[in-house]
Amino acid sequence: MSPDTAFLLTIALRMAVTAAFVVSASLLTERSGPVIGALVATLPISAGPSYVFLALDHDSSFIFESTLASLPINAVTIFLCAAYVLVAQRQSSLISCGAAVAVWLVLASLARLVHWSFGGGILANVVAFAICLPLLQRYRQAQMTIFTRRWFDIPLRATLVASLVATVVTSSRWVGPDISGTIALFPVVFTSMMLILHPRLGGPSTAAVFANSGWGLVGLGLAIAAMHLTVLPLGSAAALSLALAICVIWNITLWGLSRRGVLR
Repeated sequence: MSPDTAFLLTIALRMAVTAAFVVSASLLTERSGPVIGALVATLPISAGPSYVFLALDHDSSFIFESTLASLPINAVTIFLCAAYVLVAQRQSSLISCGAAVAVWLVLASLARLVHWSFGGGILANVVAFAICLPLLQRYRQAQMTIFTRRWFDIPLRATLVASLVATVVTSSRWVGPDISGTIALFPVVFTSMMLILHPRLGGPSTAAVFANSGWGLVGLGLAIAAMHLTVLPLGSAAALSLALAICVIWNITLWGLSRRGVLR
């Protein structure tokens, strides 16, 4: 199989897998509420496959460097959530999502100007979550009012997500570890769910999903940190497996705590 054919098959697989997860997450949100939707959305649905494919193409040192870039980008993503939550209370889906993505792009660009150490990346996450988690607290509860589903809703959702994934994957082919680590954390799932759910549920209800996503992103940050620390001594496969386990266990724990009312 030629490298170009393999690359095209890789894109097709990622498009299909990510689209299926995002569509499932949006449907689950409509049925089960913002907490469950947030826990599904903050699983490494996009970042996980991104790092798997990076690991197939590069050695452990490349993944080691990429995770240094991903750590501060995880902190940037919580500001994307905060921007969307605040704007979506009154604005349309396009304006709200556009404002959130603009915030992400600006902060991600600024983050790339810094030569991050591991400690610096951790500190960026601590500061970002200390600011945003209290800010998002008041928006975590909202009434889920579902509008009538049109026949093209699900195909449209899948096409939207697949297109975003294809753009991100294609871009990462020609860049180094720093930009790859940034692209791996591009919020494909979040932006897709904003555009999918906002027209159906309304701004405040969709905002509740992202207000509940903060704690899930804490788990993703822990997973990235663990991958950075273990990829050189253990290898890419073991580090990726550990990171996935951390995300899953973290979100299951959050689900249990939410049922007990601990996180309210």
